[in-house]
Amino acid sequence: MNLKLTNFSTIIIVNKNQEQTQAIRVKTKHLKRMKHYLVSVICVILGLAGMVLYLNSKDSKREQEKQQLLAQIAQLKGKLPASAAAPVTAVNTSSSATNYIQSIQGKLQKINDYLRKRGLKGFAVKSVGGDGNAEEKKLSDDEKYSLYDEYLSRLVNSVAFTPMGYPRLSSITSVFGYRSDPFDSENAEYHPGIDFKGAKGDPVHVTADGKVVFTGWKGGYGNCIIVQHKNDFQTLYGHLSHINVQDGQSVGTGDVIGKVGSTGRSTGTHLHYEVRKGGKPINPVKFLSLNN
Repeated sequence: MNLKLTNFSTIIIVNKNQEQTQAIRVKTKHLKRMKHYLVSVICVILGLAGMVLYLNSKDSKREQEKQQLLAQIAQLKGKLPASAAAPVTAVNTSSSATNYIQSIQGKLQKINDYLRKRGLKGFAVKSVGGDGNAEEKKLSDDEKYSLYDEYLSRLVNSVAFTPMGYPRLSSITSVFGYRSDPFDSENAEYHPGIDFKGAKGDPVHVTADGKVVFTGWKGGYGNCIIVQHKNDFQTLYGHLSHINVQDGQSVGTGDVIGKVGSTGRSTGTHLHYEVRKGGKPINPVKFLSLNN
């Protein structure tokens, strides 16, 4: 096809020595659209910059949470008395070790009480580093400290895989147990979880480390995600508008795994959240905070 000469513009390139020139013919419409091209490039650059800032912010938030957890662990462990590190008499060292271990036992017992109030099985604290019997007397102070350090590490790992906290921070609109059927107020139904208020597209966070074992449509739950955690716990997130994860994917506490919606048997936009132990639903309210 022959194009008219006016459809083209000529750009002349002169090198710095001006010894030779080079002419380039460009369609005039491209020159007129140059501003649009530049704006598009700038928008792409800004978009990439925004994504980098978002990812950095997310990494910073995770690092902050990690540091908070480490600070809590350090507080739980306490600090070794100065006398334990310096050359002292056997009597003073023994007294310091006893006080140190008693302090740890007291803190462990307090955590144990919190867990029991939340319906979780408690843990033994008496025999971690000996309970005053003959076996304890055979242990050196370093061995006792080592036993408690190992035990605290196992405890932290156990807590990491136990569902705790809120999948989204908002008010609860429906509680666990029997309630009036929202589709037929004259009848009652068993509600195996709790519902959180939310707008379509609000992020949904997983409440413990684990592995995704189900994603997709699940009857009345609509779009649903089920995550398997250690200690035989599962969490379920229902009525989602979008699923961000895949079957078999490992997820970490606080990761966004989906978005709030109103799919399945739902009367409005909200998040349905369940905690299961051994495959049976238990009241998630007990797991929202350590003080429940």
